[in-house]
Amino acid sequence: VLGPGAFVPLAEETGLILPLGRWVLDEAVRQLSVWRKRSLVGPDFKISVNVSVRQMRESDLVEDVRAVLDTHGVPSDCLTIEITESLLVDREIERAGQLEALRALGVSIAVDDFGTGYSGLNYLQRFSIDVLKIDRSFVDGLELPTADVSVVRTVIELARRVGARTVAEGIECQEQFDVL
Repeated sequence: VLGPGAFVPLAEETGLILPLGRWVLDEAVRQLSVWRKRSLVGPDFKISVNVSVRQMRESDLVEDVRAVLDTHGVPSDCLTIEITESLLVDREIERAGQLEALRALGVSIAVDDFGTGYSGLNYLQRFSIDVLKIDRSFVDGLELPTADVSVVRTVIELARRVGARTVAEGIECQEQFDVL
């Protein structure tokens, strides 16, 4: 079994990320449709799909999302597209208006691994972001008495100010959860 870190960079480099990304999107939404039909999840259950920079630049992601949601009969508000922080500063992505078009479909946008990149705060205001995902590197060690919670506290406050929710990645113990 290979983790994404082992094959995603090669898929990006070779261009295989485009068909792979379409397959992942289709499979995730198809599976959600199955779960919904079997009443295994409630109507408010959301599924998240990571997309790459290359997918945003070189595919018609908006049309792919629209088609997959229609094909599987899943409401758009049940899908969250996760992007990296670096996408927020990509002028090509901004000019193409992909994020705005995805939001216009009713799809939520999440910024994955927030705090590890280099986006300015102005980008959070420029784009309507629904979720800021706090990178696990900021969660690791929160249970320790010497933990510095200032970065996590700042990200949570920032999310509140721009009207976004926060998700913390990598919570591994009750103490980390309690701090968060």
